[in-house]
Amino acid sequence: MVSRYAGALLRALLVAWVVSIPSLTLSIVSDDSIQIVALVSFFAAAITFFEYAAVYPGLIEFRDAPPYNRVRFIALFAMVTLLSVTALAQVEPSTLSQFVYVLGAMMARSVDIPYSPVRLLVLILPEDAPAARIEALRTAAGIAYMTALIALGYFVVTIRALGWPKAQGSFNVWVNLPTFEPTAGADVVERLRRDAWFNISLGFLLPFLVPVVIKAVSVAVSPVTLDNPLTMIWVVTAWAFLPASLFMRGIAVGRIAQMIEDKRREAGAAGLLPA
Repeated sequence: MVSRYAGALLRALLVAWVVSIPSLTLSIVSDDSIQIVALVSFFAAAITFFEYAAVYPGLIEFRDAPPYNRVRFIALFAMVTLLSVTALAQVEPSTLSQFVYVLGAMMARSVDIPYSPVRLLVLILPEDAPAARIEALRTAAGIAYMTALIALGYFVVTIRALGWPKAQGSFNVWVNLPTFEPTAGADVVERLRRDAWFNISLGFLLPFLVPVVIKAVSVAVSPVTLDNPLTMIWVVTAWAFLPASLFMRGIAVGRIAQMIEDKRREAGAAGLLPA
């Protein structure tokens, strides 16, 4: 019990730290923004602590099945940190921030092709936006997009190398998928596979759909300028992290469906299930 509470507290502090990184890095953040960030950090830390301190989770999936949540957290941490340092290069340049900015600009140019997600995200800015702001958004989008792709590739390689989830030993599907109702609807394997493909499809489409939706809203309501560096950091982070997270969830759920089907086949071959 002590180790569970200690682990939950450590995870809660790490989550609060990640949420606070942009406001701690940028000195131009207003007092009101700092108060909002502090409130969000507290709630994020509280949810994380209670989820990991409880015997059975209620919202967080794959709590007992590393490295799923670890890879997601590292990806989020890397995105927020790199984008914060990139934003810092525009207000308080330093050797490190300038290096990260130049590296991000190179990444952005490599993926900024016509109809790419990065190009679509840059187009949400007004036509009369300053060139410096457009370049800053392109650089941030390139960094976040490449970080998401690296994290996704690492996740795929890792779970294949580890044989996840079979290598976990006793893998409890219902504990690691607390929001999945096994008794509702059709066959469990079929529903899991349908859920997996839905998450993968949505993860692929979101980087293209989000800029289109934001542009439509900006035309109908008011132009999106992203003048505040804090706003730009979180908008770009959400744009890149959510699709990557959906991709990872789809891959993980698909592997669980395959594991259940393999267990059924083994049980059928051993005569433990009716033909």
